[in-house]
Amino acid sequence: MISAITFDFWDTIAVDDSDEPKRAALGLPTKAEARVHLFAEKIVARYPHISYAQAADAYRQSARQFRHDWHENHQTPGVPARLYDAYSYLGLKPGPGEYARLVREVDETVREIETMEIRIQPDLAEGVHNTLALLAADYKLGIVSDTIHTQGRGLRYLLTHQGLLHYFSYFVFSDEVHAAKPSIQVFRQASLGLGLPPWQIVHVGDRESNDVEGPQTIGMRAILFTGIVDRGSAKTRANAVCRNFRDLPAIVRRLR
Repeated sequence: MISAITFDFWDTIAVDDSDEPKRAALGLPTKAEARVHLFAEKIVARYPHISYAQAADAYRQSARQFRHDWHENHQTPGVPARLYDAYSYLGLKPGPGEYARLVREVDETVREIETMEIRIQPDLAEGVHNTLALLAADYKLGIVSDTIHTQGRGLRYLLTHQGLLHYFSYFVFSDEVHAAKPSIQVFRQASLGLGLPPWQIVHVGDRESNDVEGPQTIGMRAILFTGIVDRGSAKTRANAVCRNFRDLPAIVRRLR
């Protein structure tokens, strides 16, 4: 019997990068460009001997290292770790008595990047509010999500702002558990946090490797969600496919 449902966030509950057209309409740069600019401007202001181009290149190097860690090691180092890497690429290592200053600098930049990431809200999957309300009446709900630029606290803010946070009783964000999907560590943590064995939990998400193979490895069931983007449902090994959020309650019931 299914007693709990966990959800991916991006392209399951919320439409990834749906804020980019809104940014463009306001004459704002893409988030990727804005992140580089925020970091480079801060560095140039604090360290005049470093050029904007050097600072921007260091940030891009740290982003490449992050992508390697994410895809190869199933880890998503938080924004602070990426900024420290960029500082290191620039040779900005704290000397005696300078560590506290460096921490303050990085924290200030982290806050500005996080604020930029959540200032313009993403669109939600159609029907998500009513469906979550129905499901929360019968199941424990949780979120299991990799965090790339919007960290766990940012996703909680987005959920709060959209009136969805109260439906969920447990959260597994990769920057907080120091592991990313499809690592079994992530799904074991969800099982422990929800207080249920894996076979009583079904996970809903949009990626075959992360959201189907990952949870199934520990005995959870999996529903591939294609309501926002279909990444290969014709060949999925999921226990079910959901093409519209409104259909999810009936699909879960059939898995019993």
